[in-house]
Amino acid sequence: MKKSFSLFFALAIAFSAHAQKTLTITLTESKTYQKVTGFGAACCDGLMCPLGTDTAPVRLLYGPTSKIGLNIMRMEISPNFKGDITASDVGWDTPYDWQGCVPSAKIVKQRGGIVFGTPWSPPGQYKTNGTAQGGNADDQGNQRGELRKDCYEKFFPWLNSYLKYMKSKGVKVDAVSIQNEPDWWVSYSGCLYTPQQQVDLVKNYANMLDRETYDGVRLISAEPLGFDKSYSDALLNDPVAREQIDIIAGHLYGHPPLEYMKPANTLAQKYGKEVWMTEHSVTDYLKDRLPNWKEQLQFAQELNECMLSGCTGYIYWYMRAQWAFVGTGESQYGTQNKKNVLLPRAFVMSHFSKYVTGTTRIKATASGYTEPKTEDPFETTAYVKGDSIIVMAIAATNQAYNLRLFFPTSSNTQVKSCTHILSTGNETENLCQQTEIPVETPTNMLTVPIPGNSLNTFILVKDDGATVIRDIDSEKVKGPSTYYDLQGRRISKPHGLYIEKRADGTYRKIYKDTED
Repeated sequence: MKKSFSLFFALAIAFSAHAQKTLTITLTESKTYQKVTGFGAACCDGLMCPLGTDTAPVRLLYGPTSKIGLNIMRMEISPNFKGDITASDVGWDTPYDWQGCVPSAKIVKQRGGIVFGTPWSPPGQYKTNGTAQGGNADDQGNQRGELRKDCYEKFFPWLNSYLKYMKSKGVKVDAVSIQNEPDWWVSYSGCLYTPQQQVDLVKNYANMLDRETYDGVRLISAEPLGFDKSYSDALLNDPVAREQIDIIAGHLYGHPPLEYMKPANTLAQKYGKEVWMTEHSVTDYLKDRLPNWKEQLQFAQELNECMLSGCTGYIYWYMRAQWAFVGTGESQYGTQNKKNVLLPRAFVMSHFSKYVTGTTRIKATASGYTEPKTEDPFETTAYVKGDSIIVMAIAATNQAYNLRLFFPTSSNTQVKSCTHILSTGNETENLCQQTEIPVETPTNMLTVPIPGNSLNTFILVKDDGATVIRDIDSEKVKGPSTYYDLQGRRISKPHGLYIEKRADGTYRKIYKDTED
C-alpha cells in the first residue's frame, strides 16, 4: 500500500534525528554485469516430501501478481522408472514419485515461471550399491553409491522418460540437473561423482538428452554442496562437455558466496553460462522459534552477495518451513507460524524476486561509512531494467543513514521519480512499506533517510525527456521558465549544465558554454 508524502517527511524527521552519517551510493549505469533470471524455492517441505495436491504455497509465492513474485521452482526427480508409483510397484518411496510436483508445477508454469528437476539419485539398478541410497551407513554396508560405468548410457534416456511423463501431465520442464550434491556421501537418496566422472558422463552421453522433443530443455551441471569449482571448471575446460551444459549450479552450505560462488563463476562468465545457486537454507538450525529480524537480514545479505558473485538464479530450499517462506502451523515455533501463511522471510525475498528478476546488474559503490568491516554494516547492489534503476541497500547495524543515491554528472543520467520499499521487521501487517519520494525536478542525486537494521529497495525512474542542446533560446515556450542545478536546487542565473522547467511543464537539460 502506497503511503503519502507526509509519511515520507515524518520518517525523514525521525531518522535524521539519529542519522549521524551520510552514505553515498555511486551508480555507474555504463558498467554492467549479469542478467538476473530470477528467484525461487524447492517444491517440498518436511522430510523433502513434495507438496502434492496442496498448492497453497505456490499460489502464495509465485507469479508477478503475487506478493512475493518467485519465478523458479526446483523439483526432485525421484529414482523411479515411472511417475505414478503405488505400494504394489517396485520403486523408491511412493510419496516421492514424479506426480508429487505436478500440481504445483502446473501453477508455476501458468504464471509464467520456470521449473527444473534434480535427481538425488538415478534408479538403484544403475548404481554400484544397487540402491538409491547413498550407502553411508552400517546397514547399507558403507558402500559408496556411484553410477555404474556400464549404465552411463542409460542415464539421459532415463531423464528423457521423466520429461516425457511431465509433458504428458501438461508440464513443460525447462531444465534438468545431473545430480544433487555429487560430493556429499549420505545415507538417504544420493549418488557420488568425482569431477572427472561428471565430465565423462556429460562429454560422452549428454547428446542423448532429447532437447528437440522436450522443447529445448536445458542441462544443469551437478550441484555440489559448497559450490566446489573443481566440478564446474572440469566441465567448462572440456570443449565437448562445455557445449552440452547450459547452467552451472551449486549450493552454499558452509561456504559464503563471495568466497566460493564468485571463483566458480569466472569460467562460467567467460563461456556465457548462467550460474544458479540451487539450494541453501538459512537458519534452518532453529528448533524452537522463528528467525529474528537480525537473522532475516542475514538472509538478505546472502541474496545480495550472491548477486555480487555473478549469480543469475537463486533457489532457496524448502518452500514451507518455519525458517522459510510459508508457515507450517506447528505451534512450538510461535503464533506467527500459521499453516500456509506467508512468513517474514518471504517478504525479505520479495525485495529481490519482485524487483530484481529480469534486470541487469550495474556497478554500485558505497562510500562514507567507517564501521569495522567484520560487522558487515552495509551492503548494496544496483540493477537496470528499461527506464528504471533498482538499488538494494541493507543496513545491518543500529546505524541510521542519510543515504545519497548519486549518478556521476558525466553519465548524463537524471531521475524523475523514486519509490522506496522499506522493511524493518517492526511492521505488523505489510512487511514492505512503500513510499513515493517526491522529486520536483529531474536530478542526478537524491538523499533519502534510512533506519538501522533495515532492508531497502529504491526504484528510480530515469527521465528520458531531457535533451542536451546548445542554444538556450531554441524551442521557446510561452511563459517564464524555472531553472535548477543538477542537485535539484533552484537557481536564478542559469549557466553550465542545468535543468530548465518550461511553462508547459516539460523539462530539458541544457548546456550553456559561458555565463551571461
